Amino acid sequence: MSEPESGAAAMVAALNVPRNAKYGFSLAALVTAGLVALFVLPGTARPTYLYGALAFVLLVSLGGLLTAVFTVVSAVRLARSSP
Repeated sequence: MSEPESGAAAMVAALNVPRNAKYGFSLAALVTAGLVALFVLPGTARPTYLYGALAFVLLVSLGGLLTAVFTVVSAVRLARSSP
């Protein structure tokens, strides 16, 4: 039998961090793809690899931000539901 989860593992499970990360990075990928399609694909004057690097930075930073926001919302909901 395994011991009940405690510490950081229990907090990550209670706040649904893996689910929030999936949603956050999926939404960030959609936003990044939309921005690239809107601004980069019509025509660029600079090398494409620069836009690829910029898209990667946008994807990672927006994904991390959205994951943090979704996790804070989960924490607030968990705090309000606790007696």
